[in-house]
Amino acid sequence: MRIVIVGATGNLGTALLRRLHNETTVTGIVGISRRLPNSAVAPYDGVAWHALDIGAPSAPRQLARLFAGADAVIHLAWALQPNHDEVALWRTNVIGTKNVLAAVAAARVPQFSYASSVAAYSPGPKTRRVDENWPTGGIPSSHYSRHKAINERALDRFEEEHPAIMVSRLRPGFVFQRQAASEIAGLFAGHLIPLGWLKWFRPPIVPLPRQFVFQVVHTDDVADAFWRVVDRRASGAFNIAAEPVIDPSVVASVLRSTWVPIRLRVLRTLAHVTWKLRLQASDPGWVDAGAMVPVLSTSRAHDELGWVPGIASTVALEEIVRGVGEHANVEASPQLRG
Repeated sequence: MRIVIVGATGNLGTALLRRLHNETTVTGIVGISRRLPNSAVAPYDGVAWHALDIGAPSAPRQLARLFAGADAVIHLAWALQPNHDEVALWRTNVIGTKNVLAAVAAARVPQFSYASSVAAYSPGPKTRRVDENWPTGGIPSSHYSRHKAINERALDRFEEEHPAIMVSRLRPGFVFQRQAASEIAGLFAGHLIPLGWLKWFRPPIVPLPRQFVFQVVHTDDVADAFWRVVDRRASGAFNIAAEPVIDPSVVASVLRSTWVPIRLRVLRTLAHVTWKLRLQASDPGWVDAGAMVPVLSTSRAHDELGWVPGIASTVALEEIVRGVGEHANVEASPQLRG
């Protein structure tokens, strides 16, 4: 099986490479990224690498050449920064996905899998779980959520126009691994906020609104889900999340701190002001996403893929906290160097 991964050097791409290297039925892996990694270091070794900007006008033609003869294409590429420039984000996230889909059709790839997100969903309940039929209208105030929802519509149209191509979309919760800690800290906190102190100290209090109820999943478990989708030629949408559900009290427990409830609008105002002043890198849409995303049922992934997360959500969360304090990254990956 020959598999092409678009966005193969990021948080999820790195884990997927680790997963695919363990499969004897995978006879070839093609990695596509804006910047190339050190291909002498695992898991980037044994991969045919190509540097490509998926948002460029020439991307569909270039991608179609690289997709020719592939058994499956997995699209993971996504830009979270520059957060203040939504036009630039749109170019990679929406136009880039449109270009990837055009190339998949042109190359007649039989199977396509896309990394969507829990954030593609419309606001939903925190006290009961929703399945994959929950509306994917996104959260309007979050550019990340809007772009994911727009791409869901693009996938709907693609499936209608190309019924011979098997299309799947995974909608994971927040995806963490220790090796991505520096990247995630840079993307969400920015480089003006020192976080190395987390290696030795934990904050005495954690001020969070009660609405902050969300799900986390380890990157390796998401990578395993992608492999199962490709290996089983599964189609449709799959929610991917680990247990337990994360709420403010769980966050405080992981940090060995005390949770202090605050109003959502207070946190949102603080995020808005500090983001506008470029003191930190997360726009207030991320606050809205944390407060509004629904809690997911993963029954379909369990029943149809045989997928069971191997790492608890609290362990994944602890990994990322510890990794931020230790400035953990993957030296070979340009994305994960932070």
